[in-house]
Amino acid sequence: MLRKLIQVGAALALLTGAAYAQTGGFPMPSISLGQDKPPPTPEQIERQKAIDSAYSSATKKIPDKKEAADPWGSVRPSQPQPKGSPNAAQAKNNAGQPQVKTNKP
Repeated sequence: MLRKLIQVGAALALLTGAAYAQTGGFPMPSISLGQDKPPPTPEQIERQKAIDSAYSSATKKIPDKKEAADPWGSVRPSQPQPKGSPNAAQAKNNAGQPQVKTNKP
């Protein structure tokens, strides 16, 4: 009985401690999230514009990609075989078998 009472008390203490932490019972740390930052100076604005223009001119110099590299291009056939036509192995296997035609009325 005493053991259960101690366990319930410990669980209650853990739950109330977490709730106390969420309500702001502890003092908040003083972390600046950029709200105290002064506005940029004209020199900083001009420097940022120069960086942006250099980036855009550098990206325009990159040539367009012509074709995707295909490392398996020499392994697989260039044209896929149509589903209706058998491949060479199937044609070879079926060559010795007589074809049976059925006449349906």
